[in-house]
Amino acid sequence: MSDWERASTARVLPPARPRKLAKVPFVELADGRVQGVVSSGSDIGRVYVSSVAASTYEFACSTNNNRPCGGARGMFCNHILALITEAVLQYGAERVARYLRVEVAADELTAQVIAGTMSGTRPSQGDNAAAASVFSQFLRHLAYLEFAPSTAPVPELQWFPPTRAVV
Repeated sequence: MSDWERASTARVLPPARPRKLAKVPFVELADGRVQGVVSSGSDIGRVYVSSVAASTYEFACSTNNNRPCGGARGMFCNHILALITEAVLQYGAERVARYLRVEVAADELTAQVIAGTMSGTRPSQGDNAAAASVFSQFLRHLAYLEFAPSTAPVPELQWFPPTRAVV
């Protein structure tokens, strides 16, 4: 058993490439979707919660106040395109394509090709049921920024039970 398997911390994979967080502060591959939070280009106080489902490529985009995105009318809006681009930077094109189940030649793997392939299948606009949980996860991640730097354990991040009884 390796050292990291015995530790009470989760192994964090470094991003495929460094990315700037101003446009897309939060992106994840979770719940069968690429999902995240994208900053508005026109209003500094507004963010969009965007997602694309694996296999079906059903997409959703709305503001944090649950108002629909004006650009997501039957096709991917700029927020979703930015989300896919940042997911590729964070996780790598191969992993994103595999997660979304997009069939693309290995030599053509880019965010634009992945988005174009999904758009070519005429994805449908889905409901925004996941928006609240995605935005809640984003806010939970932001809360950790308020903690002072420390090497002490964070109770919310201790998911694993102790390996031996504490007397």
